[in-house]
Amino acid sequence: MRMTRIALKSLRARWTSLTGAFVALALGVALTAAMTLGLAGVPALPPGEDAVVLYAVLGTASGVSTFVSAFVVASTYAYVVAQRRRELGLLRLAGATPAQVRRTVLTEALLLGVAASATGCAAGRAGAPRLAGKLVAVGMAPPGFTAGTASWPLYAAFATGLLVALGGVAAAARRAGRTGPLDALREADVDTGVMTAGRWAWAVGLLLTAAAVVATALATDPGRLLARKTYTTQPMLLISACALLTPVLTPPLLRVLAWLPARLTRYAGRLARESAVTGLRRTGAIAAPVLVSVALAGSLAGALQTVSAARAAEARAQSAADYVVTPGGRDGGAAGTGLLDALRSVPGLVVSPTAGTRLSVVEPDGAVVATEARTADPAALAWVSRLPVLAGSVAELDDDAVVLPEEWPQHTVGQRVPVVRPDGSRTTLRVAAVLRDGLGDNGLYVTARNAPGARVDRIDVRLLPGADRSWTDGRLRAEARAHGATVATRDAWLATAYPADNRTARLRSALVLGLALVFTGIALANTLVMATVDRGRELAVLRLTGATRGQVVGLVTAESLLVVAAGAVLGCAVAGLNLAGMHGALAVLGVSAPVPLPWATVGGVAAAAAVITVPCAALSAAWALRSRPVAAVAR
Repeated sequence: MRMTRIALKSLRARWTSLTGAFVALALGVALTAAMTLGLAGVPALPPGEDAVVLYAVLGTASGVSTFVSAFVVASTYAYVVAQRRRELGLLRLAGATPAQVRRTVLTEALLLGVAASATGCAAGRAGAPRLAGKLVAVGMAPPGFTAGTASWPLYAAFATGLLVALGGVAAAARRAGRTGPLDALREADVDTGVMTAGRWAWAVGLLLTAAAVVATALATDPGRLLARKTYTTQPMLLISACALLTPVLTPPLLRVLAWLPARLTRYAGRLARESAVTGLRRTGAIAAPVLVSVALAGSLAGALQTVSAARAAEARAQSAADYVVTPGGRDGGAAGTGLLDALRSVPGLVVSPTAGTRLSVVEPDGAVVATEARTADPAALAWVSRLPVLAGSVAELDDDAVVLPEEWPQHTVGQRVPVVRPDGSRTTLRVAAVLRDGLGDNGLYVTARNAPGARVDRIDVRLLPGADRSWTDGRLRAEARAHGATVATRDAWLATAYPADNRTARLRSALVLGLALVFTGIALANTLVMATVDRGRELAVLRLTGATRGQVVGLVTAESLLVVAAGAVLGCAVAGLNLAGMHGALAVLGVSAPVPLPWATVGGVAAAAAVITVPCAALSAAWALRSRPVAAVAR
């Protein structure tokens, strides 16, 4: 009980230092609660693309908010414990055991977690209906979508908040327990012992884990690196490792970034550089949230752009058609017989109609797996496509055969595979060809007989050698227009079907960018205020040496911007490494596509961090200089 009372008094005395941790945790719990309530409402929607998009958006946002809020809590408490070194040393000097000191810090975190989680759950409950309405308004959810009303999402969010609070403080509590009684008498302006053995172990372990995950995926299943669940969660391993290594990575980078300012100024550049390099705890606490936010925004936004570009590149590589005809409403049914007959009557064309359908493959263990499939005319398909065939031949497809991707367990040419047709009837089909695994479009191919009711939704058309392109183009467009269909060149159709600026991807990027900016602002503002106010004696010494109040405020602001720039550079490097893994996966899959670093996104996050830094650092420094320098030094 005594240590609990001490924890309560400590919270009351240091509430300003922990405001950022409280706000970040409450916001993270609120977002988790709102997103989970949204996920609870998705099952009420009919199966389809809308449900898949909602699962992706809400799941990504919930994961990002939990990860970043945990990081903010952990970094805040790590810095607070470092600031309280003398206070904790006094507790040890007064007779407190290491276990009691650890319990004090953990009790503070528990009390903070309970208050923040309760606040977050209330806010999440109130905000979930508004979130659902906003998703409908921007087109990411179908009309009528509402958030769930179950209670379990709130319990889950509350428990997540407590786990985040206690888990984020665990390392700081262990470090607090190692504080010795003599630390109460120790005072130093140069940080030492920042990289403890435990921190090195965690950082190296996370780096090795991230490398092992990428290497294993490249060797066994490269497509896994391009899956949403992977590129949403995997970057957090490398980001966490580099955040732990900020005290090691930032000093050399700071010297490089400050080289020119140090040469262009008489003293300010050198003072800012040396102050940042020697104050490693402060530097790491400021650079880490910028690194995390820039790396997270760059990795997720870059992954979305990469996957979109790769899908377009794969589709372009697999299509040998010159035109794509899209049937109108009246010719889409009954296999578009009138339109197909009209197109086939045009000399010099190969016409390949395909229809989307859904089949189920019965795996060896009896599990029935539903998958997307397309019906096709084998002879025409071989003419208008360049499918990545590993074994067999697409021309061997018939009413008793199926073309399968390599990922299916039964993918030996000639083997018979149990299949459930769309109407529920069962049959076994012979494997005619096996396709290399791709990004999702290398699915099943069957003939129309094995997909009753399928409607033609795409007709690929290729000109035969020697055909008059101008005359054939005119006849093709005239016949299509007469049957209410639209004609597009292959490149025009690909640009429409696989847009570089995908709206859903853009909205997801905006969501991730918004979350990154919010949490960066909270962490930066809180850390800058804590760190700058704590430097009152150091800044007073500068005043006594002749520096004006404006010069000291400018020096603190320049130092903070220098550290933010270092964090942004490290974040870009981490995002580049994460995207390099995706580039390797695309190379293994044989897909030639660019892997762009989204400069606009990372630049926006870095610029926002700089905008937040300037007023926070300047105002905090001005507040720290409010008293007379002699009085500040004497304290």
